[in-house]
Amino acid sequence: MWTLPSARGRAAALAALITVGTMSAGDAVARTFPFGPRTRSVNDLGNQFVPFHARLWDLLHGRADGGVLLNWQSGYGTSALPDLGTYLTSPISLLVGVFPRDEIDLAVYVVTLVKMAAAAAAMTWLLTALHKGNGRRWAAGVLGASYALCGWSVVEASYNPMWLDGLIAFPLLCLVGEWARKGVRPLLGPVIVALAWVANFYTAYMATLGAALVLVARLLAETQAQERIRALLRSGWTVLLGIGLSAPVLVPVFLGARHAYPGWTKEFTPAGWTDVFARTLPATYSFFTPAVFIGGGALLLAGGLAFNRSVPRRERRVWTALTVAVAVSMQWGPTHLVWHAFATPNGSPYRQTFVLAGLVVITAWTCLSRGWPSRRALLGGGAVVTAMALGAGSSELVTGPAYLLFAAGLAAAVGGLLLAARGRAVAVAAVLLTGALVGQAAATTAYADRERPARLDDYPSWGASHDERAAAVAAADGWPRYRTDPGRTQLTGNDPILLGGQGASYYSSHTPEVLTRTLAALGGGWTSRGRSLQSLDNPVTDAVFSVGARLRTAPGQRPRVIRQDTPPLVTVRPAGPEPRYGTSPFRNQEMLLGAKVYESPVAGACRVGTEVFLWAPDHTGTARVGDGPEVRLLGGLPKRRAALTPLGTVTEPGAPVVYGGAAPRDAIIGCLDRDRLTAAVARLSRTGAVAVEVTDSGVTAELPPGTKGTAVLAAPRIAGWSCDGRPADAYLGLVAVPLDGTRTTVTCSFRPPGLLAGSAAGAGALVALAVTVWVVRRRPGAGAGRREV
Repeated sequence: MWTLPSARGRAAALAALITVGTMSAGDAVARTFPFGPRTRSVNDLGNQFVPFHARLWDLLHGRADGGVLLNWQSGYGTSALPDLGTYLTSPISLLVGVFPRDEIDLAVYVVTLVKMAAAAAAMTWLLTALHKGNGRRWAAGVLGASYALCGWSVVEASYNPMWLDGLIAFPLLCLVGEWARKGVRPLLGPVIVALAWVANFYTAYMATLGAALVLVARLLAETQAQERIRALLRSGWTVLLGIGLSAPVLVPVFLGARHAYPGWTKEFTPAGWTDVFARTLPATYSFFTPAVFIGGGALLLAGGLAFNRSVPRRERRVWTALTVAVAVSMQWGPTHLVWHAFATPNGSPYRQTFVLAGLVVITAWTCLSRGWPSRRALLGGGAVVTAMALGAGSSELVTGPAYLLFAAGLAAAVGGLLLAARGRAVAVAAVLLTGALVGQAAATTAYADRERPARLDDYPSWGASHDERAAAVAAADGWPRYRTDPGRTQLTGNDPILLGGQGASYYSSHTPEVLTRTLAALGGGWTSRGRSLQSLDNPVTDAVFSVGARLRTAPGQRPRVIRQDTPPLVTVRPAGPEPRYGTSPFRNQEMLLGAKVYESPVAGACRVGTEVFLWAPDHTGTARVGDGPEVRLLGGLPKRRAALTPLGTVTEPGAPVVYGGAAPRDAIIGCLDRDRLTAAVARLSRTGAVAVEVTDSGVTAELPPGTKGTAVLAAPRIAGWSCDGRPADAYLGLVAVPLDGTRTTVTCSFRPPGLLAGSAAGAGALVALAVTVWVVRRRPGAGAGRREV
């Protein structure tokens, strides 16, 4: 690639520059971070991606509790590799390490811009590999930027930055297909496939399907029949090698998803075609329709290909038919499932839209690469895009400004192409075509920036509140002697990795089912239908999980650290059959603690001196004890589940629980006796481990001589734990080891499921790749055509 004429490099740089400038301009117009006070951390960006990138920062700087295999900070101990492989294994994500940690929001924004710029450059390189387009390569740069600034990118993927890895992968995988078609670059091809699948396997899967369609189109349009089978075999082998190389990450990610708590599922319902046409216009917004906006110039050229007689008829038919077929496939249930790995995704059901955007851009370049389009082609293309715009007229998604932007962009694009076709004022033509894209895409970015916070949950960028909480957690931290929980009043669903500490909170696509069910049995709350687990502010569960310090934050007040004595991370329970959780979280907590610490209320009221806890998982409203402060619960099963909630200590006899609004159905009250809890903690501390050593992938505990029963590690028994050379047992959802009194040391280690199998597959693929490269390079004429792509 580096031996090719520099004009391609300049075109790719132009595409990247247009992309970064346009995205930044749109954010600045909307006064969105980092150009104004409006937060860009909406939905999963603030709730998942920013915290996970903060954990990546900690890993890069040696400050994380845990490593690449085990995350000690989230969910009382979770598998780290699936999260890394899902959210953080793009090479571009490493850029966060050069920023200060308290600028993590800015770091993620820069990562987002760099990914979009890389996608623009990669698409430009692909276009000029498909057709040289001598004298028009600057236009390939504009089209490359059109791809990177498509509606899907600026409206949806900009706050799901892992999806942007697919935006980069699609043109790169199409290049790999070109190399396979010509029998060149046998080493680089599989490496790029591997990088794409490691960066984000989900969008890489869609990008691979799209690249396969592009390869088939190229073979049908330009290649002789006898060469097609060889090209398909070479490309298939290249993809298999690349996926094999990615297996050490890919297999643990896949198995992590299988062990996750089931997410939200629904049947696919196609969007109305008027809404689909509406999303081709700039400045529209909707979460459940395909954001197909690609810029007036690209859509005009793509529509004009069928009318451009300077392009061979077969090419015109193949590319036009493929683009239309992919657009239709997004609306048909069976092909929708194929695009999404046979499962309708949570949230947006049109995540493959970037592939359609890429095909539109390739089709547009096919129209342009052999010469500036004639008036016939422009009239035909104009008729196509005008018909689509008119077809959107009855959609509620369209606004007057959207039509004005569409018309202005179309006029500028037509004017620029006519000027260029006449060979006059090419610089003016370039300004018109670039301006049409920049104006429409910047307006779409700004419009989306303003719409998202009004429709989605939003989270604050790092500020004074983050500083205060992080400092308080750091000052209280005593890991691994005890855990420090950043508190129930959350800034995000992943506060432990954003602010520090080792808590229960955890939100991921890989939230383990055993973790969700265990915390639910103990009275835990959740959002996102069980995948976003909340901290459980309860002294009994804090004792069980060795939470010795807990942050409490009230509005307008500085955070307070609440401390309590806790047993060590490894404790011992008596020998005997494992108990089973029931329906009462109070009884379940007592079973796991091994002592009775709750009293039942008498006549609906707790005894003076006891602490009142309310269990009403489906209740939304307030509650208080007597004249005490109100506490708010947020239920709404199955999406939200209110946690077991502390209401305060009883100070007057007969103080009732008072609800704001209707009393919840099936509410249960528990009265905690602190003296009993203190005695239970002392007993567990006396019989538990005398020393505990924690590593990035396990625990070693020293126990008193002659200890019998069951050693229990205060960590969920997720798949991957083994103790003393055999799979770990489970005790009420936690890691457990049987003891017979003959040993005093227990060693438990964690290895993500699939790591060994994936590593073996990766090693095999590496050997196969070496053999393939050796065979190819020994063939006569090896390397011929290298300069062509």
